[in-house]
Amino acid sequence: MSDRNGSFDGVHRRNLARVLGLVHLEGPLSRARLTALTGLNRSTIAALAGELVDFGLVEERAPDPTNRVGRPSPVVAPHPALVAVAVNPEVDAVTLAAVGLGGRISARRRIDVDGLVSPEEVARLTADAIDGWRSRELPDARFAGVGLAVPGLVRAADGLVRFAPHLEWRDAPVRAFVEEATGLPAAVGNDASLGAIAEHLFGAGRGVDDLVYLNGGASGIGGGLIVHGRPVGGTSGYAGEFGQNRPGIAASVDRRAVGGVLEDEVSRTRLLEAVGLRTADEPTLAAAIRDALAADGERGAAIADELDRQRRILATALANAVNVLNPSLVILGGFLATLADQDPEALRAAVAAQAMPAAAEDVDLVVAALGEDRLMIGAAEAAFASLLADPLAAAHPAAVD
Repeated sequence: MSDRNGSFDGVHRRNLARVLGLVHLEGPLSRARLTALTGLNRSTIAALAGELVDFGLVEERAPDPTNRVGRPSPVVAPHPALVAVAVNPEVDAVTLAAVGLGGRISARRRIDVDGLVSPEEVARLTADAIDGWRSRELPDARFAGVGLAVPGLVRAADGLVRFAPHLEWRDAPVRAFVEEATGLPAAVGNDASLGAIAEHLFGAGRGVDDLVYLNGGASGIGGGLIVHGRPVGGTSGYAGEFGQNRPGIAASVDRRAVGGVLEDEVSRTRLLEAVGLRTADEPTLAAAIRDALAADGERGAAIADELDRQRRILATALANAVNVLNPSLVILGGFLATLADQDPEALRAAVAAQAMPAAAEDVDLVVAALGEDRLMIGAAEAAFASLLADPLAAAHPAAVD
């Protein structure tokens, strides 16, 4: 049974992955619903579900008592004890979360930092968080692995962080450091690319095959692409670096960085300075902007002017993306969502004014539906990838050919 392309073993593995993937993406499903979705017969679904239960990947629950049509069917749900560790190192904080299948976050912590963290420090903080969860909030948790969402260029082939400029990482083997510190398998991806995947699977882009996602974080602006329903990484995994583009700036008074790129002009740091904060998470920054806008006098006018300036420049960058990629949806996350939320119609109108009319007709612009969870869920998706692709191999490594 070594021919995994045509043998019973290969078909069985694919069917296990299909059932687990449906439960992951759709949430708890009855066996009857799984039968309908897969086209497999009831006895096969029962056997596959039983096997996934034995692996500790799902649990079976009693049938829904409100469903009185037909024979009662047990419900298959992600096992609540199975979690991945999601990690997002940034210039001002390291955020970690324990994330279950289906994007359920069961624990989270944000560790503010005074200076730039090294890859080794990130590994240590990750190990410390896991130890803390095991001894307190999540004593019964089984950790499937670690996913890291890094603001930088991550080589797809091996997860090496080639360059994270704001963290000052070059050729950083953070994956190896984390695996050594935690004893768990680790996966590394660009933060915005993982955010795009999360929004595509569980958020504003669910069911959308062609979308552009831009993430605004403490380290600048990154992006992710979904084309024909699939993530686009490019030759080495570096696609989507919208923050390094140089948008045209129509009014010279709008320019703040001579020769600067998009993330130099549309900047979370500039927003923090405008509201008088040194650091803040996304809800705190959004609240501070609302308070500043509500204030009378120069303070309110200054933040309004900065928001307008950044929106004008962001609109040009988004119009360029719409012209080049012709997506049906543009999603903004992080501080870009906060920027858009202050006047969404103005941003949409500015994008439409600069995009080709035909392309502008086909696109909608929204903010990320997952909010602060988007990078955590995306990082967990990277950690769960091998498990979802082949549950049998993940549960029994010796079963791999």
